[in-house]
Amino acid sequence: MKPHYQPTYTKGYLIPLMILIVLSFTLSACAENPSSNQNVTLRVAVLPVLDALPMFVAQQEGLFDAKGVAVELIPVAAAPERDQLIASGQADGMINEILSTAFSNREQTQLQVVRYARAATPDAALFSILAAGSSDIQSVEDLRDIEIGVSEGTIIDYLTDRLLQAEEFSNEAIQTVAVPKISDRMSLLGTGELKAAMLPEPLTSLAIQQGARLIIDDTLHPEYSFSTITFRKAVIDEQPQAIRAFLAAIEEATDLINKNPTAYNLLLSEQNIVPPPLLESFIVPKFVTAGVPSEEQWNDMLAWAKENDLLSQDVSYSASVTAEFLP
Repeated sequence: MKPHYQPTYTKGYLIPLMILIVLSFTLSACAENPSSNQNVTLRVAVLPVLDALPMFVAQQEGLFDAKGVAVELIPVAAAPERDQLIASGQADGMINEILSTAFSNREQTQLQVVRYARAATPDAALFSILAAGSSDIQSVEDLRDIEIGVSEGTIIDYLTDRLLQAEEFSNEAIQTVAVPKISDRMSLLGTGELKAAMLPEPLTSLAIQQGARLIIDDTLHPEYSFSTITFRKAVIDEQPQAIRAFLAAIEEATDLINKNPTAYNLLLSEQNIVPPPLLESFIVPKFVTAGVPSEEQWNDMLAWAKENDLLSQDVSYSASVTAEFLP
């Protein structure tokens, strides 16, 4: 029988072994610690909209750096440009709405919603239907059979239908006309060529300042109106800690804005979020804290999209929306 030898650890062997053990613990700790994301850069496409304010605040206040994640905010002028950057992999995340996420996930899950960006509340509107100052429209009832300027196949189109249906309008009584560019909608509303249009804040406030009339907004039915922060699924799978760090910074930025909404007026101006004529009077509404759209909200959007022949199949809520990374 061969003798059984016990290994003998010499001093020269033990020191490298201890280094390896310490190194393995260090690497393990880094995997658990958001500060280990220093080499990760999340590229986020941002439109000049109020919904993006927490991202700009987080960048200005160094909150992304404090959480250990680098963030590049890529300015885009319109949603198609934003979507093209996402589709080509040149951007990792964006502010969008669940309708566009559903379109992207028709065949396979390419995007995941990780948080609300903004949401209407009973006290603060995101979108409003306005009437031209030169029109005879004074109330919601006056909107029956009146063409309302919208961007077709978008959250604005969806919200117009849902707001008026909630006011007991039949589908036949809801008339819309496609005016994709917000600037065109505002211009046509101002001249009276459009009798009514759906606009977002803060442009709603600007249009009212210029003579338009508020007819109805989403404070009456806030469950239908919200935007979302969405990332490519491949990025989420590869960099989950970076996503967590990003959302933790957004939460801190949201808290700063909600505690002192006038503190970032200069930032609103610098990022062209609020038009100059409104800067002195516009009050930033409270931003929604950590949360994601509910399955009920997702399913209602899907039902509308199928009713309007924009989607022909169901798209999975559980695959498209996740609360896993919220702080």
